[in-house]
Amino acid sequence: MHVIFPGTFDPPTNGHLGIIRRAADLFERVVIVVADNPRKTSLFSAQEREELLQRLTDDLHHTEVHVWSGLIVDFAKREGIRVLLRGVRALADFEYEFELSLMNRALNPTIETIMLPTDPNNVVVRSSGIREIAQFGGDISQMVPELVAEAVRGKF
Repeated sequence: MHVIFPGTFDPPTNGHLGIIRRAADLFERVVIVVADNPRKTSLFSAQEREELLQRLTDDLHHTEVHVWSGLIVDFAKREGIRVLLRGVRALADFEYEFELSLMNRALNPTIETIMLPTDPNNVVVRSSGIREIAQFGGDISQMVPELVAEAVRGKF
């Protein structure tokens, strides 16, 4: 089975990487899709996020990374993939992801969403929080891979 793991990944976190690695064990093809929303201000460009994720997943042979600026259901249709994977940390994430899955099914009734709980060590890791901590010089080394920590430090 093939699966799409979409997200902003600004920056990619240990939580994201944990979900990707677990998905690589579960699915024969994992397509990581970096959302490129020109109306959203990001720390990293879509191409920078794509490159970071490619480098972080180099050892996972059946993963690939793409940038997409449209609806994820359109990307899924183009690729012939019917399953979206979403990581959830807490009940609030589940509520948001549940509503999003209903919206995606309304746009394309063949789309299914699978939610995978994050590793307990990554429950409090949010990309927005990492950006804020880094902006004020805080230590993010336990929340992101070293490659990402270096890239984030380079932005501040």
